[in-house]
Amino acid sequence: MDYRIPVEITKVGGSLRGAGFDSYLVGGCVRDLIIGREPKDWDFTTNATPEQIQAVFPDSFYENDYGTVGVKTGSEDPRLSIVEITPYRTESDYSDRRRPDKVEFGTSLLEDLARRDFTINAIAMDESKGQFVDPYEGQKDIKDKLIRAVGNASERFNEDALRMLRAVRLIAELEFGIDSGTAAAISENSKHLSHVSRERVREEFVRILKSRQPMSAILLSQRLGILEFIVPDLMRGIGVEQNQAHSYDVFEHNLRTMQHAADKEWGFDLRLAGLYHDISKPETRRWSDEKKDWTFHGHEVVGSRVTKKALEDMRFSRETIEKVVKLVRWHMFFSDPEQITLSAVRRMIKNVGEENVWDLLNLRICDRIGTGRPKEQPFRFRKYKAMVEQALRDPISVTMLKTDGTRLMAKFQVKPGPRIGWTLNALLEEILDDSGKNTEEYLDKRTEELLGMTDEDLRKLGEAGKQRRESAEDEEIRHIMEKHHVC
Repeated sequence: MDYRIPVEITKVGGSLRGAGFDSYLVGGCVRDLIIGREPKDWDFTTNATPEQIQAVFPDSFYENDYGTVGVKTGSEDPRLSIVEITPYRTESDYSDRRRPDKVEFGTSLLEDLARRDFTINAIAMDESKGQFVDPYEGQKDIKDKLIRAVGNASERFNEDALRMLRAVRLIAELEFGIDSGTAAAISENSKHLSHVSRERVREEFVRILKSRQPMSAILLSQRLGILEFIVPDLMRGIGVEQNQAHSYDVFEHNLRTMQHAADKEWGFDLRLAGLYHDISKPETRRWSDEKKDWTFHGHEVVGSRVTKKALEDMRFSRETIEKVVKLVRWHMFFSDPEQITLSAVRRMIKNVGEENVWDLLNLRICDRIGTGRPKEQPFRFRKYKAMVEQALRDPISVTMLKTDGTRLMAKFQVKPGPRIGWTLNALLEEILDDSGKNTEEYLDKRTEELLGMTDEDLRKLGEAGKQRRESAEDEEIRHIMEKHHVC
């Protein structure tokens, strides 16, 4: 197979070998090359020490406890601008189940590969010859689409508990399965994830949600016993029956809502909001004798508070927290266009923010699919979307003019009265035909001519301009309705 290695990478490997050292690509970049994906970053391993690596590459930096040296290649491609080189090393004593207490630089590539997490990441490649060193049959596991721990799985997960979550993330990103022994070891050691910082959990969680199949990954996490260390609030919905409008329990409904956002390739914030939107249905569930069904009054209000606390716990950015909390808080907006006014739509937009309103509507689409209903956008919802677009649109009015009544009265010494209104409407009609006329210079010149007319002539022009404005408004609204298929 022809593996395309960028010239910046071959130069780094060649420089190491030219200086008398070993040089192997290793880790995720080798895995991606074999799979046929473009690597996001490139890593070498070598028998050189950090000091020896820096001697070969003067334009480099070394700022960590693991011997990794960053080499600047000068490439403008961010995936190639920094290449990391790490000496062969061994690790021991993971007292906090997160980081090794002792790191020693070794002389053996096989020793280095033995400390890695999964077989698919424990393959080294001599890029100059296109040859692989693969002591744990990682290439076979790639072919079989299988995630399997290197050596003893329990030992690997006791060394770094985050590897258990990383296994699920790799399954989500690569759409692989999991080796039964590795899965059993995760279940046995799941409690160790409690020692991992929430920031590190968040990084893997984000990548899971950004994958194409986040629902499958979260279901796997639940089966393996690690979901309670990722999104504990989600588990409260397991087995919680909903009302007759829903085909699934609260847990599965949240997952399906999130998954539809992924299916549509919508952004991370919307996927996160889908996962949390009904997070507080369990604690707000009440039986209604009148309806003979379950109710969940206020679940969006309680859920927004739970969501805020959970996202703060995982140290998400302020911007992400604010947006997702707003989407959760307002996802129950009333959307029946037969019973709602444009002013009510504008209030909804004000609550969630213009920048978030389309995500809110998309969340409603995902929510609907998450109930088990087959149709994303029934007629009433499409009509509501058209109302939102109307509410967001700048209306066609005299405010579009590069002048106003107060200015005209001051400039032309005119008293308040209907003549100013007629003049503005007449000016508006002209700029609707030719927007290039919408300058103070032209409008002042034309205003002087209009104010020289009799009341009757000016009134006729003004009323004609008003009719033209109303006609243009109607035409824009018709286009919006056609766009949303509600004509």
